[in-house]
Amino acid sequence: MAQYIKQEMNALNGESGKQVYYRMKIERNLDMDGFVERVAHDGSGLSRASVLHVMEAVAEQLARCMAEGQSVTIEGIGTFKPRLGVVKGKELDAIDATKPQRNAQSIEVNGVHFRTDKKLVRKTNRHCTLTRGGISRIKHSSYTEEERLTLALNYLNEHVFMHVSDYMKLTGLKRTSATMELKQFSRDPESGIDTEGRGSHRVYVRRKESNPSL
Repeated sequence: MAQYIKQEMNALNGESGKQVYYRMKIERNLDMDGFVERVAHDGSGLSRASVLHVMEAVAEQLARCMAEGQSVTIEGIGTFKPRLGVVKGKELDAIDATKPQRNAQSIEVNGVHFRTDKKLVRKTNRHCTLTRGGISRIKHSSYTEEERLTLALNYLNEHVFMHVSDYMKLTGLKRTSATMELKQFSRDPESGIDTEGRGSHRVYVRRKESNPSL
C-alpha cells in the first residue's frame, strides 16, 4: 500500500497564489538484487541467476542498440532513445556552416530519453492502493537570491566543493529549489560558481576564472 503527498507549489504562468499537485511517497529504492528477488520469487519457475543474466544482457544490448543510432521499444515497459550533448568545457556551435563547427569528439551521449508504455502505467495503477500521506508546503528562504549566492560563495571560500544538501542548510531551500538555483548559478559565468561531476556525484565549486575576493 502506497501513500500520496499533497504538494503545494507556486502557480504557473505568472499567476498569483498557490497550486496543488499529488506525488507518491517513495519509501525506499529497490536495488537490482531486491528487484531480481521479486522476479525470481518462489513458484515463478525462474532462478535468481537466470533472471540476473537476462537483465544484464538486456542492459548491455540496450546500450549497444542506442549506440548504433536506434531507439528501442520494450513492450510493456517503454521506449528508450539516446540523448546527445556537448562535452563539458566545450561551447555549442552555430547552425551556420561558415562558423567553426563542433567535431564528433566534442559530442557525447549524456542521457537517455524514456517514454513509458501506457500498459505499464495502467498496470501500475491497477496494482496501486493509495492512502493519505500528508501535506508538503512550500518552504521559503529568508534570504534573497543575491544573499543566497553570497552565502554559497563564502562557503566555497572555505570548502573545496559544495553539495546540494550543503546549500539547503545554508539557505533553507528545499532540495528541488536548491538544485534548480545552483544549476542556474552554474550556467551564469558571472556567478562565480561552476560544477564538477555528474548525476549523484555532481558538486559545485568555485569557477576558476572568478574573482576570489567576491
